[in-house]
Amino acid sequence: MDKTDPKSNRGNGGETHQQATGNTSTLTTQQGAPIADDQNSLKAGARGPTLMEDHILREKLFHFDHERIPERVVHARGFGAHGYFETTETLEDVTSADIFQRKGERTPAFVRFSTVAGSKGSADLARDVRGFAVKLYTKEGNWDIVGNNIPVFFIQDAIKFPDLVHSVKEEPDRGFPQAQSAHDNFWDFASLMPESMHMLMWQMSDRTIPRSFRFMEGFGVHSFRLVDKDGKSQFVKFHWKPKQGMQSVLWDEALKINGADPDFHRRDLWNAINQGDYPEWELGLQIFDDEFAEKFEFDVLDATKLIPEEQVPIRIVGRLVLDRVVSNFFAETEQVAFCTQNIVKGIDHSNDPLLQGRNFSYLDTQLKRLGGPNFTHIPINAPKCPMHHFQQDGHMAMRNPTGRANYEPNSWGEEEGGPREDPARGFESYPEDVSGPKVRERSETFADHYSQARQFYISQTETEQQHIISAFSFELSKVKRPAIRERMVSHLLNIDQQLAEKVAERLGVEPLPAPAEAAMPTRQDLPVSDKLSILKNTLVSFKGRKMGVLMTDGYDADIYHHLENLLKGEGALCKVVAPHAGEIKSNKGDVLTVDEKIDGGPSVLFDAVMILPGIDSVETLLQIPNAITFVSDAFNHNKFIGYIESAMPLLAKAGIVEMLDEGCLQLDSGETAAEFITKCRNLRYWQRAS
Repeated sequence: MDKTDPKSNRGNGGETHQQATGNTSTLTTQQGAPIADDQNSLKAGARGPTLMEDHILREKLFHFDHERIPERVVHARGFGAHGYFETTETLEDVTSADIFQRKGERTPAFVRFSTVAGSKGSADLARDVRGFAVKLYTKEGNWDIVGNNIPVFFIQDAIKFPDLVHSVKEEPDRGFPQAQSAHDNFWDFASLMPESMHMLMWQMSDRTIPRSFRFMEGFGVHSFRLVDKDGKSQFVKFHWKPKQGMQSVLWDEALKINGADPDFHRRDLWNAINQGDYPEWELGLQIFDDEFAEKFEFDVLDATKLIPEEQVPIRIVGRLVLDRVVSNFFAETEQVAFCTQNIVKGIDHSNDPLLQGRNFSYLDTQLKRLGGPNFTHIPINAPKCPMHHFQQDGHMAMRNPTGRANYEPNSWGEEEGGPREDPARGFESYPEDVSGPKVRERSETFADHYSQARQFYISQTETEQQHIISAFSFELSKVKRPAIRERMVSHLLNIDQQLAEKVAERLGVEPLPAPAEAAMPTRQDLPVSDKLSILKNTLVSFKGRKMGVLMTDGYDADIYHHLENLLKGEGALCKVVAPHAGEIKSNKGDVLTVDEKIDGGPSVLFDAVMILPGIDSVETLLQIPNAITFVSDAFNHNKFIGYIESAMPLLAKAGIVEMLDEGCLQLDSGETAAEFITKCRNLRYWQRAS
């Protein structure tokens, strides 16, 4: 990179951005002042903190934060629950944060999961990043870990956040598509932002179509700092690891689930908590010092990069349990306000320019969305520890300072003078040395956009790689402008040749374009990181999953009840699907309540299926198209299928008899039933896909 050229590292995107803009009118502020650089916020040195005086950044974020009333601009579609965080390992050796000082102590928590792009009324299974925001009501104030289910992000600098969200939202001239990135605007933006390539690999992976909030990881995304009682600091990244393992759905399933149950994720979390199957995550920390940060291949302040767990192992320090649903959705889930600036003593921010911008933007957003500066008076946002200050009045103030003094310092006595500073207990920022010229510049250490994207791709199983290829192909097939498709293929060539060729073939891009100009060449030496794959880390368990049992009158009571007991022992749910609502009777006269009528209970809603029709009633199922689809979809989605001999005519009509494999098992009330449940612990029979 030519460091003598002041524009050489503006966005680390080579000439792509400049080539695409062409001759257009000059970009200005709302006051009409021309803007020289809309790619980088103003910082004290290329790797220094963002400066508050950056009026261009502030104006851009200020306007963006206030675009919508009262729905959140992003993360509008959300669902929350209460619980607690339990410290399982004290951290007095690395932080003075009170929450980590006593093993076994429980701290109240509220968690909100969400999609990013869609409106409040959108469906749960959109291909999208999932918000994973945790509010911890510690004894020394609220600490918000406002993260996602993906450890990296699309952009490096907060000044680009409005552009990113504008591009992925519905196109302004037509108001669609809703909750989808498969359109020209998003891919036009992404193809002009090489820094997005790593995140796009995650976006096109199965991470963005999770089976449940309960079965996905969470990440704090940025590097933060831990500060101990002596003022010594180390960097930290936060990870939430689901105790029940990770699981996603297939894209075809996602489309069908959105039609069958657009509240699929909400319903799943609500039911799990109310049934006592409390979701649980472990909090893991990646802790590393400044020396490691200097030697690491990439910049730890770059939000488009991660640190592989093989290089910095996860240290498990606590567990998060969700054990109570909200009492009122609006009062709690809708009014909860998360702010990245909400940290406690012992935790501090880093100079990550995306985090620095979020610290401004989140607080500013709450002002408009919740009507004024007193949103901390709303119960869901109020600290559970004592709170004393001189802030007063304003819209919807529920409490004001009492006594004569409403300012500090004051000379009034203890009763009238109000609260005082406490240097011993109070928050202190880490005294990091900061110097540098005021510049709008991206650090050269942020310039590698393809190497970790390649590492992510080669770390996936062959099945997962095929899903990524299919996702890129689907999304880009919705793009109407050929030049955008070609630009994306040119970026993929810098990630993996086979990936690019397969996507190009499916899109009809011929001949292959030249690889995109890269600020830095793609590194070929980064090793496979198994922790980046879902399938390599699948927990072999059917606990918390759901079995769909297609049944009719005359079903075999012995087989059903044996399987039901096995599922209960596994910690799984059993749902009865039948041709009609109400009740069905067994071959012994037992009465069973139907959970789902066949047209409202397709197999996509379940993790595995059993086909248990009565001998004299299977003909009924043969006349119902949804029953046939129930079987064929389960097979096509690589699910484990248990069936009895009387189900064979239905399997034949579904066209799978000749393809029955080891993922399909004929059941009886003996050993085969137990064998089938054991198979289901693997969640999918992926061999069928290949």
